[in-house]
Amino acid sequence: MTLSGFQAVQEELRRLKFVERQNVVDAISAARALGDLSENAEYHAAKDRQGFIEARISELEDIVSKASVIDVSKIDASTVKFGATVVLMDVNTESTSTFQIVGSVEADIKGGLLPVTSPTARAVIGKEVGDVITVNAPGGMKSYRIAQISYA
Repeated sequence: MTLSGFQAVQEELRRLKFVERQNVVDAISAARALGDLSENAEYHAAKDRQGFIEARISELEDIVSKASVIDVSKIDASTVKFGATVVLMDVNTESTSTFQIVGSVEADIKGGLLPVTSPTARAVIGKEVGDVITVNAPGGMKSYRIAQISYA
């Protein structure tokens, strides 16, 4: 995973452990004070939220413990590798799109973070600026020219 992705996971873990966990404990206490727990929607909602938070904390702790962090600033930018920021130009429309190839945990398609396991990322890995790739996209086969590769 990239350093920025690792830091984002650590920040979410910190927020869940030290902010959200306490907030849900306070919500459970407040709901308990309302009386009969069997018909107390606030109590059940808070307990459900607590279960979600604890499961997410466990998941994030597992990710952090197994993470292999790659410093992309030290990678040779001549070919596309994990962590690369790639600018692709559609060969038919000449429109461009920019994305960074990241681990699946940190992927966010709308945010321009493409998982390394995606068809587009797999197609560009190992390629150079000027190479043309073809990807099976939802709208059919698309061809792109690699316009730029960078590692920030």
